[in-house]
Amino acid sequence: MAQPVVHFEIIGADPERLRGYYGELFGWAFDTGGPIAAPVSEPGRYGFTQPDSGIPGGVGGGAGHAPHTVFYVGVPDVAAALARAESLGGKRVMGPERAPGRDLVVAHFTDPEGNLMGLAGPA
Repeated sequence: MAQPVVHFEIIGADPERLRGYYGELFGWAFDTGGPIAAPVSEPGRYGFTQPDSGIPGGVGGGAGHAPHTVFYVGVPDVAAALARAESLGGKRVMGPERAPGRDLVVAHFTDPEGNLMGLAGPA
């Protein structure tokens, strides 16, 4: 796979409840100390998973964050990939946004069928 899936997110209005749910369901542990871009989640309410294997992810959100799941594809240039997605019929939803304190840029778009997708790459 040329550009693999590198991260997933589960977002909702009550991220603490979601983390409790997925923690009980799958045995996931979370670290809520990391910075996150405000359009993705309310600060301090996003928990990064602590995987021993598999794709890393996070559960967050807060008031005003519509429930959704998204996976991120790793790309070398988020702005260019987002422009390409739009040129092929996708629609920009968010970004590019730089994650606070990190060399990471993220964006969201919907594909021609309305599926939410994410892009992640270096700043």
